[in-house]
Amino acid sequence: MGKFTNLRKNKSFDYTPRYFDDKGEGNPYKIQHKLDKFRTTVGSKQGLKKKFGTAFSDLRREGDKNIRIRMIIILTILIFAFLYIIDFDLSIFSIK
Repeated sequence: MGKFTNLRKNKSFDYTPRYFDDKGEGNPYKIQHKLDKFRTTVGSKQGLKKKFGTAFSDLRREGDKNIRIRMIIILTILIFAFLYIIDFDLSIFSIK
């Protein structure tokens, strides 16, 4: 019964990171993606409605037309490949 009452204490270590900035700029434990500073939906403490609004405004912004066309082509190929794999009859779309 004495083993359960005298439990060991966890060891504590005085750890300071090697490249820690003592001036208070930055947190050495914070993991941040390299491209977060260029994103509009990351970083600010906004509400959910504001985040969706900024995400939709980013979608409306003009992008590269070649990327859109390429994405549409890839999606159509994938859809037709899926329909072929499940043995879907495409003749229902033809006009007789």
